[in-house]
Amino acid sequence: MKLHWSPKSPYVRKVMVCLHELGMDERVERVRSVAAMLKPNPQIMRDNPLSKIPTLVLDDGTALFDSAVICEYLDAQARGGLFPAEGDQRWHALRWHAFGDGLLDVLILWRNETERPAAQQSDALIEAFRVKTDASLRQLESEVPALSAAPFGIGHIAIGCALGYIDFRFAALPWREQAPRLAEWYARIADRPSFRRTEPVLEG
Repeated sequence: MKLHWSPKSPYVRKVMVCLHELGMDERVERVRSVAAMLKPNPQIMRDNPLSKIPTLVLDDGTALFDSAVICEYLDAQARGGLFPAEGDQRWHALRWHAFGDGLLDVLILWRNETERPAAQQSDALIEAFRVKTDASLRQLESEVPALSAAPFGIGHIAIGCALGYIDFRFAALPWREQAPRLAEWYARIADRPSFRRTEPVLEG
């Protein structure tokens, strides 16, 4: 299998964490791929016309995207249990998965807006992203007991990757002060080998 990959993408990191958790990291060839919004990448587009990462190319040439589909495919292949099969555990895991991905969407759009020339930035948009992030942190803070009680799975991975992205791209955001129980929960998640091995880097 071949994975279009970047060391900075939190969605790629989610896939990589799954690969490590499932013991499949050695089965995937990583192809360094740059996916810029304004510059479609012909290399990626040979496999994914949306020019987005992560994209996983299977041995038969089938390309899977996006990260949610890739993670579930890998878990099914390994029978790893990161996606519970049924019942309340499944819906809790899928909800947390969507929550983590949704928070990442907000954070990435927030960062993109702040990278525009100052005169072109929208103060209203930036404030909306801040409000949504603060509300998400408050909600997650209230859900720490449930997260802690649930078996480790895709929801924990997605939320962990979102919090890791805050540290990577919003280092000045005092989210640990806003959500101290969540910070303690994240410290345990971040200490897992799968998270330590996939910490984002600026170069590489």
